[in-house]
Amino acid sequence: MHVKTAPSGYSRLQIGLHWLVFVLIAQQYLFKGAISAAWDRVTNGMEIGFDPLVLTHIAGGALVLLFAMWRLALRARRGVPEAIEANKLQGALSKLTHFGLYALMILMPMSGSVAWFGGVEAAAQGHNVMKIVLLALVALHVAGAFYQHFVLRDGTLARMRQAKG
Repeated sequence: MHVKTAPSGYSRLQIGLHWLVFVLIAQQYLFKGAISAAWDRVTNGMEIGFDPLVLTHIAGGALVLLFAMWRLALRARRGVPEAIEANKLQGALSKLTHFGLYALMILMPMSGSVAWFGGVEAAAQGHNVMKIVLLALVALHVAGAFYQHFVLRDGTLARMRQAKG
């Protein structure tokens, strides 16, 4: 039986997709005002005209979903480096944070699509709740990366900057 060993680092594609998704999520938050205003107009029975920022939000969400699925496929096919854990609590928190991030990168575009294209208010409300949870998880992810880099000095952050086998 052949046991697949974990790679020593992330591939260029894995690193590129990580940072691309980061930028896309950041732009989703920066330019959310246009889609929020458009949603308010639609739910009040008003007409909306074409707004490139609304299109940017919709396309950005679709790309986050696509790239998250691609990242999961790469993880399944290529694997990821073994986690560097200071203790069991840190390891569990890291796993939960990553699971939550991937779940929200999939669920948020889906709920946003159901809300926008289907006019489902409950999906819009869920989308708004998830955006707060996503922001908290991203903050936790960044804080954890900085803690590992500056306090533990364990090399975790460096793995997301330079590709290795």
